[in-house]
Amino acid sequence: MEVTRLGKKMSLAGELPAVGDRLPKFKLFDQQNEKVKTADLIGQVALISVVPDLNTPVCTLQTRKFTQQADYYPAAKFYTVSNNSVAEQTGWCAAEGVNNVDLLSDEELSFGYETGLYVPNLGNLARSIWIIDDTGKIVYRQVVVEQSDEPDYLAALAALEKLVPRVDD
Repeated sequence: MEVTRLGKKMSLAGELPAVGDRLPKFKLFDQQNEKVKTADLIGQVALISVVPDLNTPVCTLQTRKFTQQADYYPAAKFYTVSNNSVAEQTGWCAAEGVNNVDLLSDEELSFGYETGLYVPNLGNLARSIWIIDDTGKIVYRQVVVEQSDEPDYLAALAALEKLVPRVDD
């Protein structure tokens, strides 16, 4: 698959898992620098928001929008994955005043290579949204073709609502 950055075409490093496939095996690091494996994400419906670089406006916006939605879906877990280091992610949280987000670092690019989301020409991950069911099966996948664009939030949340109900106050 190809994505673009400001109109310039770039290839992803591998094959993307399809809807219906199980989430591949990878490892990430949480904000305590503890290893998080694929198996740790299974057992609860999850929305995985992947951003190229937290320290950019669109990635900040994407992370904030999903963080704001998380409270409406208590039966689901929301994660944001980037290949920023744990220290960079921690710094971003402090600078943005955000403390209720599950950030996972793919600095080692395990997730990027296993999901086919690594963009070698950019040195980061392709902007995308993934929803997995409680067994780890991918039920929704959205790869944003133009990396400077935001994802389709409404489509992702509509897919999430097929698995877990939205709870309004």
